[in-house]
Amino acid sequence: MAEVPQRTGETATGTAAGVRVRAPARLHFGFLDLNGGLGRRFGSIGLALDAPAVQLVARPAKRVAATGPEAERVRANLLAAASYLDVPDTVAVEVEEAIPPHAGFGSGTQLALAVAAALARLNGQPFAPADFADVLDRGNRSGVGLAAFTEGGLIVDGGRDDSGAPPPVIARLPYPEDWRVVLILDEAMTGVHGSRETEAFRDLPPFEAAQAAEICRIVLMQILPAAATAEPTGFGAGITEIQKRIGDHFAPHQGGRYASPAVAEALATIAQSGVPGYGQSSWGPTGFALMPSQAEAERLVASLARPGRLRFVIARGRNDGASVTDL
Repeated sequence: MAEVPQRTGETATGTAAGVRVRAPARLHFGFLDLNGGLGRRFGSIGLALDAPAVQLVARPAKRVAATGPEAERVRANLLAAASYLDVPDTVAVEVEEAIPPHAGFGSGTQLALAVAAALARLNGQPFAPADFADVLDRGNRSGVGLAAFTEGGLIVDGGRDDSGAPPPVIARLPYPEDWRVVLILDEAMTGVHGSRETEAFRDLPPFEAAQAAEICRIVLMQILPAAATAEPTGFGAGITEIQKRIGDHFAPHQGGRYASPAVAEALATIAQSGVPGYGQSSWGPTGFALMPSQAEAERLVASLARPGRLRFVIARGRNDGASVTDL
């Protein structure tokens, strides 16, 4: 199992006064095979981002405590991880930065893994995120979040089989350093999640095998080669094509190809401007546009910015996983 890598100056002695963990958000570009006729279902392609991120500090304490954004989720994750590791839960966790929840960034996975990684480090134990997937109820359909935590980059997973194990990572490439992602955030709504998400996957109509085959072809013969050669037009066009097919399949449960009407309007403007790569991450509502440079990303944001409910953030791909450092 992949473990969170040691970084310069880091130790795992279990004697630290505290631990700081920073974990990246991820974009989920789409599923590869919702048909599942070959024995594996879902399969995903996604990207780790440098922002937003979850950052927390954990310190030994007299009793379990959590402060800051998502405190209740942190507390639940802490208790679950302590039980699994068979270590005391007497830890105080302060969340310094948080990823917006239910927005398409995989916030729940990153938060849960960050808490577990901090607890393991405080107790001098190794931490393999895949081992915690079932305990923390993470990685049920996509392995992108787990891989974003351990190694970052552009990630493809091979879907789930009947064993219940987390999806294996079958491809991982560094994201070109010059490329940028314009994030389109609608903070007035959240995407489908929880029981609604479970019901949506239960009620969705069968996905055609031919559609799944074409998506896999686009990933293997267009998107990954374009990323490997830093060719942004082919990369973006491939992502957009997947977005159209998956978005239309999910449309009955999210009100259209995109969950947020405001984001949909911005994406229509982006498409009309000739940007080849755009879409929605996971169930949204967050949208994105893939840009080949910082300057072009800034020009796009300037053309879109206006009073209203949307907020725009320029992010980079993150080619490293989470950092875990002793205080």
